[in-house]
Amino acid sequence: MSEPLYMKVFNTVVQRIVDGSYVPGSMLPSEFDLAGELEVSQGTARKAFIELEQKGIVQRRQGKGTFVTLRTPENSLFHFFRLRDQDGQQVAPELKQESIVLRNALKDEKAALYSAPDKVYEINRLRSLKGTPLCHERSVVPANLFPGLKDRGDLPNALYVLFQHAYSCIIISAQEHLVAEVLSDDLAEALDQSKGTPVIVARRQARDLQDRVVELRTSRYLTGATSYFVDLK
Repeated sequence: MSEPLYMKVFNTVVQRIVDGSYVPGSMLPSEFDLAGELEVSQGTARKAFIELEQKGIVQRRQGKGTFVTLRTPENSLFHFFRLRDQDGQQVAPELKQESIVLRNALKDEKAALYSAPDKVYEINRLRSLKGTPLCHERSVVPANLFPGLKDRGDLPNALYVLFQHAYSCIIISAQEHLVAEVLSDDLAEALDQSKGTPVIVARRQARDLQDRVVELRTSRYLTGATSYFVDLK
């Protein structure tokens, strides 16, 4: 079965973002211009632009044009961090503690991550809200995709901004599975909680612009003063 014609435009735009021809934040050619260059109809180009926007790869600005999505600390954190306070306001957590280790990939990590890496970076982080422990995050990423990550010093609060700007790895989607658990002894101590405190556990696979799984993240949330928010449409 042949690929739909609009995917020619879609894949061309994606490849140009990947190779740096279209940098994050830059404006794309118009539908008309790109259609002419690639010898397709303007309707075909428009369909590709709609698909690019729906996947979060580009953003349309009324009266200005279409731009490559640019991750900022604010939009990255709020887009992928789902906790809200009791008033329904988005929570901006503070990074309290962090550690990074380079280690051998576990069997399930190697199977899930792009390139089946032998080595991974494991990033452990504690976050707080107004000084109160809020969550523990453990992110695992392929070491070959993020060389030198351990030697960069303190990482930014929003990892995906660093991934985009330092490694040209643009996270555009994530799937999370939620379960309920109780804190282990070591995490209870780290989060200053009693042994057996219930938590929400979110297990995430994050995909980049090329639909590669580039991060596995397990987050354990204390929700005494917050809730995990999802807007279903």
